[in-house]
Amino acid sequence: MNRILIALALVLSAAVAVPAVAAQGKGESKGKRPDVIALPNGFQPEGITTAKGHTFFVGSRDTGAIYKGSLRTGAGAVLVEGGPSGLPVADDRGATGLKVDKYRRLFVSGADSKHIRVYDSRTGDELRDYLVVGAGFINDVIVTRRGAYFTDSGVAQLYFIPFAKKGALGDLQRIPLTGDLQYDTNPQTFELNGIEAARGGKQLISVQSHTGKLFTIDAATGVTKEIVLDKAVTNGDGLLRVGRKLYVVRNQQNLVAVVKLTRNLGSGDYGRELTRAEFDVPTTIARSGGRNYVVNAKFGSASPATDTYEVVKVPKK
Repeated sequence: MNRILIALALVLSAAVAVPAVAAQGKGESKGKRPDVIALPNGFQPEGITTAKGHTFFVGSRDTGAIYKGSLRTGAGAVLVEGGPSGLPVADDRGATGLKVDKYRRLFVSGADSKHIRVYDSRTGDELRDYLVVGAGFINDVIVTRRGAYFTDSGVAQLYFIPFAKKGALGDLQRIPLTGDLQYDTNPQTFELNGIEAARGGKQLISVQSHTGKLFTIDAATGVTKEIVLDKAVTNGDGLLRVGRKLYVVRNQQNLVAVVKLTRNLGSGDYGRELTRAEFDVPTTIARSGGRNYVVNAKFGSASPATDTYEVVKVPKK
């Protein structure tokens, strides 16, 4: 995710009112999932995640609204109403990374808002709001058995919400990052972005967007080790791990790279590049029913408050 482009999009959106839109999918057909699903005009999405029943959730980086839909039919509606559209960056709303846990709680990264919010994925009720003082850009999230981990693209630390008995939400913790990963001192660079889990959640995997490097992170200590690649995944955004395959969304390149990781996670081979004509700056990726889906963020749009946005199925080859 490119911070400069996001800021430009939000400034432009302040001049254009977002119309009320009936949220509906397109491409609905008998027995076949739609390849492209329309989101409300002006929604300005960034994160996508999936849950049981072929359900997907998308968050608005502009207002913090959450849209819930069906990958089977393309139909959907706003689950969580957001704040006003077009407010300056660092207002108290925004939604980037999303994940649903086994308790059907939806964890949402709050971008520049410095908030992490947890919702009931069935009703949209807010269960918890964590204000993260001193945060930079709370970008993406992964949920493991131990809790939820969030990346910060401006500050070299993870945020961790531990799960207690029966999944009770604990207080937010900070995990400083050490080891091979080095954050640039230039405040305009985008550092850690997407995040995934490996080895039962003991290890995490994240991508440094501006360098295109991948790193493992010890979930307990924050020690990082570089995953040696034969080709950098610059503009790496959302991640999805399926076995030893790591799908990396390269937003500005309009493609999903497939990296084959070694068993010890020490290195990876850059393999196929998946793309299709409907990709328009895809950011994050999610999986349902054996198929992958990305969401088009359209960073740099000349009219973000009225533009169209979509969820797009990723081709297998």
